[in-house]
Amino acid sequence: MGNWKFSTLEYKRPDMEAAKKKITGMIERIKNAKCAQDVIDVIFEMDEESKALGDMITICSIRHTLDTKDKFYEEENEWLDQQTPELAAYSVAFGDALTSSPYRPDVEARFGKQYFVSIDLQKKGFCEENIPLMQREAVLCDEYQKIMAGCEIEFDGQTLNLYGIMKYFEHDDRNVRKAAFKAYSDFYRSNEARLEEIWDELIKVRTKMGQNLGFENFIPLGYIRQGRTDYGVKEVESFRAQVKEVLVPLCEKLYAAQAKRLGIDHVMVYDEERIFADGNAHAIGGDDFMVEEARKMYHQISPETGEFIDFMIEHELMDLKNKPGKASTGYMTELSTRKAPFVFSCFNGTIGDMQVLTHELGHAFAGYMAMRNQPISDYYSESTDIAEIHSMSMEQFAYPYAENFFGKDAEKFKFAHLQDAITFVPFGVSVDEFQHICYANPDLTPKERTYEWHKLEEKYMPWRRYEDDEFMERGGYWYHKLHIYLYPMYYINYTLTTMGAMEFKSKDHEDHEKAWTDYLNLCKCGGSLSYLETLKLANLASPFEAGSVKKATAYAAQILLDEIAKQ
Repeated sequence: MGNWKFSTLEYKRPDMEAAKKKITGMIERIKNAKCAQDVIDVIFEMDEESKALGDMITICSIRHTLDTKDKFYEEENEWLDQQTPELAAYSVAFGDALTSSPYRPDVEARFGKQYFVSIDLQKKGFCEENIPLMQREAVLCDEYQKIMAGCEIEFDGQTLNLYGIMKYFEHDDRNVRKAAFKAYSDFYRSNEARLEEIWDELIKVRTKMGQNLGFENFIPLGYIRQGRTDYGVKEVESFRAQVKEVLVPLCEKLYAAQAKRLGIDHVMVYDEERIFADGNAHAIGGDDFMVEEARKMYHQISPETGEFIDFMIEHELMDLKNKPGKASTGYMTELSTRKAPFVFSCFNGTIGDMQVLTHELGHAFAGYMAMRNQPISDYYSESTDIAEIHSMSMEQFAYPYAENFFGKDAEKFKFAHLQDAITFVPFGVSVDEFQHICYANPDLTPKERTYEWHKLEEKYMPWRRYEDDEFMERGGYWYHKLHIYLYPMYYINYTLTTMGAMEFKSKDHEDHEKAWTDYLNLCKCGGSLSYLETLKLANLASPFEAGSVKKATAYAAQILLDEIAKQ
């Protein structure tokens, strides 16, 4: 399989009925096993089947997001969305057979206790009654993605998508920034009625899913879907409270300093991305230049990252350029049979492009390492609350190479990027609390939900100001966050893992070799341990402990405060 490229990979619709028969046969073999090795052999066989099926689903999904107007992959994606929930019952039955096998202790000795923790979690999160609800959920999520991908905003003599218009949020002319944000806002306002309906139905569908499993609402199921086994709602609430106490006042100082630099009374929402009066950092080359510099950087960081980036480029595993019809998102996924990560994004000529080359490639590097160090694909992907540590920490490890990308603007980039990492956290916990409110109160009207977002902005983002924008003033900003629609209860992960990334930044400053060793261990671990066990392996603190937010962000906060004191 050495000489292949993603663009030439064949997609073939999976035979779902054949897959079900194979799984049924493997379940019987587990039940009739004469020794532990028989069971372990079946596990490896099931793993190969799962990887092959998963790769077809992934190829289809990638090609659908690459061109949402491609009818073939649109229809295939819709078909798969309807078929894959039915496979969950077979997967649960496979897990049941393993759980009740007399050779369970041998399986646990071979693969670790997390193997059965994951099986138990999957069982808790599934019931037959939820299959049609999962199918409907997929339809609604796909519709949201199509609305976003179909965005066409006429601005500055061009037809722009969401990534295209966002570039103007950094424009030199404040009036242009204001007009660009208004055009962005108007896109969501023009789609508000349908976006309300989609969100309302998703809440009802997901609430019913939770109730079918015996829960009061969707929230416990949301946590199960995210693979959370050693913390819950109370711990997350305590973390959000720390953010309110520690980071909100810091962010207010940062935005006050930004207003002073820009020579304005207050940073409006359309000013937030304009960090410096004389312009933000800009890369000294275009898309291809950025990728080539990333290749050089990864070769300099370590032998492992050098091998990884060559693999990604050789096999065409990155699609980063913005183009019409491409989904407005960014992600990393994987082709397990080839032990190959895939990175998708839309460059737009801002410092966000550098974040793609570090954040999404941080995810990809972790996947690359886990796929080469873990015995089965169950462990190729870690829980989502760990995954973002890989990506956000890689952003920090890339700081010494900023000059290669930004030249004289390197220091601007580092300051702006670090400020963004900190100011993002209050927004991130707002997204999380918003979802908790919506799912805990499913009978709220659409307008009442949107007003809840308005109140959360007052709580966590008191600096936020909209001007002459009634839609945003009453809370419309939340509509743009696709995670709310597509990946329920996910978003808190970005904030929890920011703490891990900031710890790595501090550790890297103190002892690079030790920090990098801890990071490699984190990546190699994959999903073989629980959240708190994985943090311990990487010598990272739990973000739920009292004082953890202040401690984790202290070094970054001092850098930023020292810098604004000079301005």
